[in-house]
Formats: sequence, C-alpha cells, structure tokens
Amino acid sequence: MNKALKFRTDGTFKIVQFSDTEYMDDAADLNERTANMMRTVMETEQPDLVVFAGDVIGSLRCSNPEQSFRDVVSTIEAMKVPWVAIFGNHDSEAGITREQLMNIQLSHSYCAAERTAEHVSGVGNYVLSIQGSDERFAAALYFLDSGSYSALPHIHGYDWIRRDQIDWYAAQSKAFTDQNGGQPIPSLAFFHIPLPEYQEVWDKSECHGEKREEVSCPRINSGLFSAMVEMGDVMGTFAGHDHGNDYSGEHQGIRLCYGRSSSYIIWDTDIPIGARVIELQQGSKTFDTWLRLSDGSAQQRSIG
Repeated sequence: MNKALKFRTDGTFKIVQFSDTEYMDDAADLNERTANMMRTVMETEQPDLVVFAGDVIGSLRCSNPEQSFRDVVSTIEAMKVPWVAIFGNHDSEAGITREQLMNIQLSHSYCAAERTAEHVSGVGNYVLSIQGSDERFAAALYFLDSGSYSALPHIHGYDWIRRDQIDWYAAQSKAFTDQNGGQPIPSLAFFHIPLPEYQEVWDKSECHGEKREEVSCPRINSGLFSAMVEMGDVMGTFAGHDHGNDYSGEHQGIRLCYGRSSSYIIWDTDIPIGARVIELQQGSKTFDTWLRLSDGSAQQRSIG
C-alpha cells in the first residue's frame, strides 16, 4: 500500500479517532458490538485516516493480547483505510510489551504508522505528514507515547510525557517550520493520557461536551503544552483514557479535545459510545471536529 497521506481534491482531510476500544478475548459479544459501531462510523464518515487513541486492548480477561489487537484493527483493515495506534496504560498490562505491539501494528497492510523515534522515551513517538494537492508538505500529525504509571515511588498516579519526547517534538517542529520559510506547519497531536491542561481548560474556558469523571492526568506537568504554544504549530490535541469525558475547549490558542469512548466497558451507560471526527482544511490554521455516535447521530460540532 502507498502509505502517503494526502488532502483530498476538495482540500479536506478527515480523521476518525476511536478511544479505549479495550478488546478482550473472552468478551466476543462486546467486541462485536464495538466492531459494529466502528463500521457504522466508518461508513458514515469515510475518513482518510483512523487513529486508535490508546487502550486498544483491555488489561483484564485478555489471555491472547496479540489476537485481541489484531481483532480490533481487522475491522479497519477490511475497509482498506489507513490507520495508526498509540498506546495507553492498559495495552502493556496483558502480558505483551509496547515494542511487541508496535511490531504487530507495523505488520498490517493498511497501518500508516512509522517506526518509533530512536533514543526517545516510550514506544510510538513519530510524526506523519499530509501532502497537499501540489504534493508539498501541508500538515503534520504528531503521535506521542504518554506512558502508563509513574515510575517514581514518591509520585503516584499516571506517567507523563518525558523531557526527551518534548525535545524531539520541538526539534521536528522547528525543522518543518524552517522548511516552510519560517511559517509553522498546521499540526495536530495525539496521545492517550490527557495533559494537566485538560483540567485547566475545563475550569477556565468555554467547553463543549461531557465531563462525568475527574481528569486522570499525571501529577507532573512536564511542559509539552508550553512547548506546543511556543512552537506555534499545534492547533489541537486529542486524548482518550477518561471514558466519561468527551469535551473540548480552547486554551492559549490550542483546542484540547477528548475522544468519545469507543468501548462498551464504560462508566456511564447512558452515553452512547462512538468516535471523534476531525476534519482539516488545506492551508487553514483551523479544523472542524464533532462526535459520531453508535446510533449514527452527530454531536458537538465546533471549529477550533
């Protein structure tokens, strides 16, 4: 397959984000319901790229994690649509490593992911470019491994994006800006665990969507958001992790977005599962985003 990502002839590029699918090999009925939802979303939206935003497989009742991972992505593979996956805290809790999952991911025909950046913390740090109609580099998509749990005994809770990952992002961003005559390339960033700024945007800005649980961010703010503000290229960030949250809001010029939980193992059973949809417009420093739910309806359309 030609893995080059390109804007359509009408200047748009559409991404569907599935969050926390959490397949388990002894939950065939729930897995199939999730697969049906994915097919509904895909048939409605016809995306150019699918992003699995972490916790692709569940940590419990997952005795064959490789098969569970392959089962999740098989729905998208069968539809012959490019896709990538980033990893969440549960993905490496079922007797398989992130390195092994990355190799499994890259073995699929329609996987558009790149090899993880060398000498950088985590697995699955890479950037994809989207070509414009003139074949030039027109947009960038950053994928970052937000880790699992704090490795420091005196700091509890979730892991954080490390300093070397932030330095890697900033170096990539600067190189793209330099190549573009000093103008930042319109970019998006995807990771599983939300940044501390996801709580700040809810507290201080106008947000659209649901917040039904606490923001499960790390207790350390390692500075990724500040770096993105300084570099001036990232228009929006996209996380999963918190099943009951699907809101988005703008903070310091960047729209922080949750996905919509894509798992039938959810906190609030009255919230339909679904996906977040993101549509870029070539040459624009804004994007449209909305939720597409399992019943086919759309919600929360906004421009960021």
